[in-house]
Amino acid sequence: MKKALMLVLTILVLFTGCSKKDDAADSTEARKKTYEFNYAVFFPATHLQAQTAEAWAKEVEARTDGQIKITLFHGGTLTKAPQTYEAVISGVADIGMSVFAYTRGRFPLLEGLDLPLGYPDGVTATRVANEMVAKYQPEELSDVHVLYLHAHGPGILASKKGVASTEDLSSMKIRATGLSAKIVTALGGTPISMSQGETYEALQKGVVDATFCPIETLKGWKQGEVIDYVIDTKAIGYTTTMFVVMNNDKWNALPADLQETMTEVSNEWIKIQGEAWDQSDAEGEAFVTELGKSFITLPESEEQAFINAMDPIYEEYISATGEKGLPGENFLADIKALLK
Repeated sequence: MKKALMLVLTILVLFTGCSKKDDAADSTEARKKTYEFNYAVFFPATHLQAQTAEAWAKEVEARTDGQIKITLFHGGTLTKAPQTYEAVISGVADIGMSVFAYTRGRFPLLEGLDLPLGYPDGVTATRVANEMVAKYQPEELSDVHVLYLHAHGPGILASKKGVASTEDLSSMKIRATGLSAKIVTALGGTPISMSQGETYEALQKGVVDATFCPIETLKGWKQGEVIDYVIDTKAIGYTTTMFVVMNNDKWNALPADLQETMTEVSNEWIKIQGEAWDQSDAEGEAFVTELGKSFITLPESEEQAFINAMDPIYEEYISATGEKGLPGENFLADIKALLK
């Protein structure tokens, strides 16, 4: 009887030991599993924003000991910029970076982020965008996992003519699209819609007299060569908010520790990506300075006139969001409070 009991105990010990070893092996295997994702970025590979996105992907890979590997597809090669968000939802792209405003009407509450509210720089615009999304958790973003947002520095007026007041704009044709077209109309000018690629020639040939853009564009697209004045309109500085989002299923398939690491790196990149925008703006300003272009600072009274002219744009946003049952008025008030 004792021999039989000892035999049973020995078998149990051996079985338990093997089971623990198997569990440990399974756990180790789970920790070593790699996850490979593609990442659609609409910027060309040479653009600082694409390079900053590449650095984010490498940092995620480094901090996960290679468990997460991310391959970037630059310049719209995986999906075109306006289709990137939907491509992430469908799984064509695992991760995507693009612009909310490319699909106007798709993000009615978040359109408030791009309004001409006087953004002073890219770091501030980027921080405000992330804080507002964290606070409001908008339903319009529920079909993806948001990693982080970023936004360019303030749109300024680059012109072939000197501008010292809103009256000077009344006879001007100004390149503008989307929201910036509304800004031009509110200021009494005539908006002309065209891509950035068409703007250099349009300025050169006098098809348009000026363009609304972040100052980095004057170097990036060489438009500084065909303008004569940079008018400081930061008082109504608008931005363009961009997203970095991930397919929900791909995100949910990640273990909690890897999700935590991706979130940690993304939170750090809010500042880094914003600083990249400010670096681009500084390079744009230096470029036009070297070309000998003139910088115009508006008198305080005229600056206030520019600000007052934006009221109809704010009212239109509040009305449109209110009709959809969205808290646009509060959203706008919170942005203004953050900017103060």
